[in-house]
Amino acid sequence: MLKMGVEEWALQQSSITVGLPVYNAMPYLPEALESLFQQTITDFNILVIVDGADDGSLQYLETIRDSRLRVLSQPNRGLPATLNRILRETKTSWLVRQDADDISYPTRIERLQEQISQYPDAGMFYSLAEYYPPNQSLGLYRCSRGSPQRLRKIVQSGYLLSICHPSAVLNVEKTLAAGGYRNLPHAEDADLWWRMALRYDIHLLPEVLLGFRQNASSISSRNSYTQELQGLYIQYLLLSHLSNRHPLPLADISPLLEAAISTKQLEAKQQLRLLNMHLAAKHYGRALTAIARSALASPGYLMRRLIDEFLPLGPIANGIPPDSFYRRKEVFWP
Repeated sequence: MLKMGVEEWALQQSSITVGLPVYNAMPYLPEALESLFQQTITDFNILVIVDGADDGSLQYLETIRDSRLRVLSQPNRGLPATLNRILRETKTSWLVRQDADDISYPTRIERLQEQISQYPDAGMFYSLAEYYPPNQSLGLYRCSRGSPQRLRKIVQSGYLLSICHPSAVLNVEKTLAAGGYRNLPHAEDADLWWRMALRYDIHLLPEVLLGFRQNASSISSRNSYTQELQGLYIQYLLLSHLSNRHPLPLADISPLLEAAISTKQLEAKQQLRLLNMHLAAKHYGRALTAIARSALASPGYLMRRLIDEFLPLGPIANGIPPDSFYRRKEVFWP
């Protein structure tokens, strides 16, 4: 990588930094970075923080010659801490999120710059994302849709927004003012979205600008149950905020939240994830088995997922009915 001081790097006349947290990202990292180098415009910076990787990711990054790229390395601290450091280290007004195994399509930065120019006071933008590679995967990432006001109403009604994390674009100053990422591993993004939606406008750019890769080593694949549990806890934090009640620590209410997890729905969701991973590997027999198992585990979940995919007319959100919490308020908020 070309040697460049922080001050010189910060003087580049861009309002956008693309931030990539990297932990053992090979073999996908080269394709992810190449997708940034192939953008239709070049007026943006790239900040990579290597979070204790030991698979050759750092060594690969050191071979790249591009003056827009800045690489920092640290001992492993986990994703929330790494994302907060990216926010603090970013020298521009806007941070474009991308994971090290995902793909930014060629016009992504150009379209985002246009949106920023149109809505400069926004707190956040996001786009649609499709599963990658598109010719070997099925469907779009399940995303909440609507105006900033509609998204805010979803949150005010006690549900969480469904947003593909690496499709997000954050106003750095406003994100830090909202508290940044809290230490809620595997669901730190959903926790940030509700806080941003209540304070600032979130704009959806209804175009597919990102390829979201599902693989067996991803956080979602390795921690699906924990992610489900954390998601319910984040909804509980939201409801606590909306009702002006003091939330309990996760450890105190984990048994209550675990009782609300539908194991059949979780299995159906996991099988749909396996479906795309098998398709990407061209294991078509296994892919058919996965979708059949999804249907058997929870036909209702599969049907709702298909409706969200092809007829996204109603509000798309995450969480269980808020009354499930309020009916037991003496337990959740003693």
